[in-house]
Amino acid sequence: MSPETPGWVRDAVFYQVFPDRFARSARVPKASNLEAWDAPPTAHGFKGGDLLGVAEKLPELADLGVTALYLNPVFASAANHRYHTWDYHRVDPLLGGDAALRELLGAAHARGMRVVLDGVFNHVGRGFFAFHHVLENGIDSPYIDWFHLDLDRLRDGRPLGAYAEPKALLRRSKKPKPAYEELGYAAWWDVPALPKLDTRTPAVREYLWDVAERWVRFGIDGWRLDVPAEIDDDEFWRELRRRVKRANPEAYLVGEIWYEARRWLSGDQFDATMNYPLAKAALGFFVHDLDLDAVRSVGGYRDVRPLDAPDFAAEVERVLGLYDPAVRDVQLNLVGSHDTPRFLTASGNDLAALEMAFLFLFTLPGAPCVYYGDEIGLEGGPDPDCRRAFPWDESSWDHVLRDHVKRLASLRREHPALRRGEYQTLYAEASVAAYLRFDASGDAVAVAFNAGREETRVDLPVGGLGPLFVDAASGEENAVIEGELRDVVLPPRTGRALVVPSPAA
Repeated sequence: MSPETPGWVRDAVFYQVFPDRFARSARVPKASNLEAWDAPPTAHGFKGGDLLGVAEKLPELADLGVTALYLNPVFASAANHRYHTWDYHRVDPLLGGDAALRELLGAAHARGMRVVLDGVFNHVGRGFFAFHHVLENGIDSPYIDWFHLDLDRLRDGRPLGAYAEPKALLRRSKKPKPAYEELGYAAWWDVPALPKLDTRTPAVREYLWDVAERWVRFGIDGWRLDVPAEIDDDEFWRELRRRVKRANPEAYLVGEIWYEARRWLSGDQFDATMNYPLAKAALGFFVHDLDLDAVRSVGGYRDVRPLDAPDFAAEVERVLGLYDPAVRDVQLNLVGSHDTPRFLTASGNDLAALEMAFLFLFTLPGAPCVYYGDEIGLEGGPDPDCRRAFPWDESSWDHVLRDHVKRLASLRREHPALRRGEYQTLYAEASVAAYLRFDASGDAVAVAFNAGREETRVDLPVGGLGPLFVDAASGEENAVIEGELRDVVLPPRTGRALVVPSPAA
């Protein structure tokens, strides 16, 4: 039996927002020590974006075709990215507090937009109440079983080194030993600011499950789950799913898994994952001169490699074939995020590559997710540069690119085959790849890419569909003759979407 996944996700166009960097509202009081909005972002600086700013920009997002928001963490934290959570029961006052989230949810839902929050349940910030209690009380704290602690150190009366920055910790490593030895507790990636929760402890489990359920009842439409593989406990995630789905059966649970994730996608844990394997395939095929050193600076992108059309087609088929269609059709597809260099920068400002990547993103099974600013050509290297403030001066925008994304969102909305149809590879030779999306009603979209430098003409086998296909952008017609879409012209470095016109047209 197929897993049950939220039906609305199949129809969604997501937009990822980094709240501190998207938009500022005059209705949210601002701290005095903020970075200039247009200044390069830093690891620790705050720019003062807030949730009311997001709410006030919903008309622009609706115009783009966005129907769902994915927000990076919003809970009280001492970090601009808010992955250092210290209060899961309160929206950060710098973002406008609980009232701002309530207003954003109301405004979004009134427009038919969903809102998914980022759930960071593996680690907390040093200001988290239970960890702070241990810092103050040592071995006498009732919360010592909430973390992975050196109890002998505490029994000896030696405090935890929570604010030490020994040289051993300056290197990023997944090995817990250095942090444990130097600090007296296990920290995520050896970052002292991120004590790891011990999710084996019943009180910790209950606390996190309650948080997950509470905010769904507050009105959010689901969770993006941060580094869930590091909570290596299937029953923890099964119970979280039960609690969330009890509050809202249509809530969306999407895990940040950068690789094959069948373990979590059998129907009893997550609905979907962030589809980074497809992002890597897009980088490998569409970018003409791929800067491997820049791209591979991100841990999950270390296996990115240049792909020709046959390799690209094979990789797409492999990724799409990993999961049940009910899961495949709600995967969160993306070509970049807050954890990666922006696609435009990673491609060496290859705008043609980004345009093809967007066409790819919007015509695949699964829900497309646009990282804020990518639609206007915002640049940015690895973290923190990929988290620049959104430039609201429209004179700096690439309006052609934005219009391209807007048309693609409209194309997806107009063609059910793009949201719920089947996928079939049509062609894959040299630098040219093509596939077909189709459904039982006869709706069909043929998508073709020429990643090379020379114009190419191809015939595409589309069977009994037709009798003609029309270019969704130009209106140019191509006839179907003996089951083939004949003489499709593909200029260099372009992609085309050709649709079967509706009877009404």
